[in-house]
Amino acid sequence: MNPLPAAAAVLIVAVAAAVVYAVRHRRDLGTSADRATFDTLHTASLAAPFLREGLTQSGAERAVRPLRALLGTAAVALTDRVRTLAADGDDHHHAQDAIRHASGPLASGRIQVLAEREVSCGSPECPVRTAVACPIVDGDTVVGALVAYSRGASAMLVRAVEEVARWVSGQVELASADVARTRLMEAELRALRAQISPHFIYNSLTAIASFTRSDPGRARELLLEFADFTRYALRRGGEFTTLSDELRNTERYLVLEQARFGERLRVSLRVAPEVLPIAVPFLCLQPIVENAVRHGLEGRAETVHVSIVAGDSGPDALITVEDDGAGAAPEVIRAALERGGAGEGSVGLGNVDARLRQVYGDAFGLVVETAPGAGTKVSFRVPKFAPGVHAEPRG
Repeated sequence: MNPLPAAAAVLIVAVAAAVVYAVRHRRDLGTSADRATFDTLHTASLAAPFLREGLTQSGAERAVRPLRALLGTAAVALTDRVRTLAADGDDHHHAQDAIRHASGPLASGRIQVLAEREVSCGSPECPVRTAVACPIVDGDTVVGALVAYSRGASAMLVRAVEEVARWVSGQVELASADVARTRLMEAELRALRAQISPHFIYNSLTAIASFTRSDPGRARELLLEFADFTRYALRRGGEFTTLSDELRNTERYLVLEQARFGERLRVSLRVAPEVLPIAVPFLCLQPIVENAVRHGLEGRAETVHVSIVAGDSGPDALITVEDDGAGAAPEVIRAALERGGAGEGSVGLGNVDARLRQVYGDAFGLVVETAPGAGTKVSFRVPKFAPGVHAEPRG
């Protein structure tokens, strides 16, 4: 899992805890330094959600006021590389020049103190005489600047602007990490959709065709299941869905496979009702079940049982898919997981494993137990609640 989103979650939890504690124990805030620390954390928490959108105009407009409160200066402006995004203080009459004041840090990547002749508007009533401009970076790239305007630029102010700009850079970098993670998830979903077995599609349509004369009603039912299965699997958008929807789509898949294999495929399903609404990564279950069916029946004439269990496990849902089929050598499964499910033999196991780890962390990857002739058991846990994980509405 990317450490940046995890670090953000820790910061948010820490700030929330500080707020809750302070509200409940107002008389226990201690010294003035303790109260100042609390105020700083609280003010930072007001700006963080908007900066997590990235360095956008709408986010900057909402974040700039808390940033000015953090610094205690007459005015503060945020820029990207080409324009002033937002400013707060002194009726914003310095905002039009903020991008010019930030030009040095934008070019050099270093903090700069601007003298009165470069900043002052000449009005004796204006409290702005100097400015401190500091770059905002995303990784190694300068993407904008924080400009703080004041009557004088003390060493303490320069240090404060530098620290606040570093914090803003961290939030912007987290936003970029979120975007990159989303794009990666979308790419992996596209890869998984493209990996839906052509043999499954061909065999399903062949099985449906075989019923058109002997049992036209059954053929129509199977055709509807096939249409619903492909519509769900190929739908656009949405990294997450509910476990209930994942199970329903898996049932469609199994109905089609049972039409093909008949009595050779037996299925049991046991689900705790309380885990049905949990949000899970899209297409996280059906590829595992497909792996169980495909490899369980491979080279075997006898009946294969596939068991699907979804149960309550404290803070998590525990999901298990087990078959008593042919099994596989552990090193084969290990190789399939390591190559991300790109090979024919894994039917998306590596893809599902990679996405689970990206969303929840390495502790939530697939656990595979197998041996030749001993069947296969694949299990994974999904937290009931996880930051940023919400099921998309069905469409």
